[in-house]
Amino acid sequence: MKILVIADIESKSLWDNFAPEKFDGIDLIISCGDLCADYLEFIATMVPITILYVPGNHDTKYTETPPGGCECIDGDIYTFRGVRILGLGGSMKYKRGPFMYTEKEMKRKIRRVKRKIIRNSGFDILVTHAPVKDFGDMPDLPHRGFKCFGKLLELCRPSYMIHGHVHANYGSKFARMREYTSGTTIINAYEKYIFEYDETKRVELKKSELFKKLFMKFW
Repeated sequence: MKILVIADIESKSLWDNFAPEKFDGIDLIISCGDLCADYLEFIATMVPITILYVPGNHDTKYTETPPGGCECIDGDIYTFRGVRILGLGGSMKYKRGPFMYTEKEMKRKIRRVKRKIIRNSGFDILVTHAPVKDFGDMPDLPHRGFKCFGKLLELCRPSYMIHGHVHANYGSKFARMREYTSGTTIINAYEKYIFEYDETKRVELKKSELFKKLFMKFW
């Protein structure tokens, strides 16, 4: 399965210089936030490909006018061709806003979706806007990652985590792809990137094992 991931900046290649053949072979599009609704709606209109998204910290307009033709997976698990995709949008809270959270609030957000994680025997892809703390994030509060994301990767061992928020022009902290200690491949979706989903990386945990991990050991 070939997946196009996008985030943070509207790609001129996909919008201003649109050509349908640029999407040849793409099975799924995932947005990791901070993209204008018109951009996502344009792609949804022009190509018959499912688009999933989570909001970023700058997507305040999504509360009134979410991108049409796209599926919001924030706080939910969406299954696409058997691939379980968990969405957790938003960034670290540095001011008042609808998609910003303290570490404690994000942990509470994960707690609300834990039953879905158990019911689905885990998940294959974690889609976020912010990165993991101390793993590709930055020291300033607005671009700091969430510690609870790392814990979630360790407990559930998904194949991939896709995020945005840290731009390529922010300096040495940017890396397109990293390997986390859980074995999860972490991809920064800044602007656009295409990857081939590796089915052999899939981990399906027993519901009883997940229950112990999510209810007893951590949450």
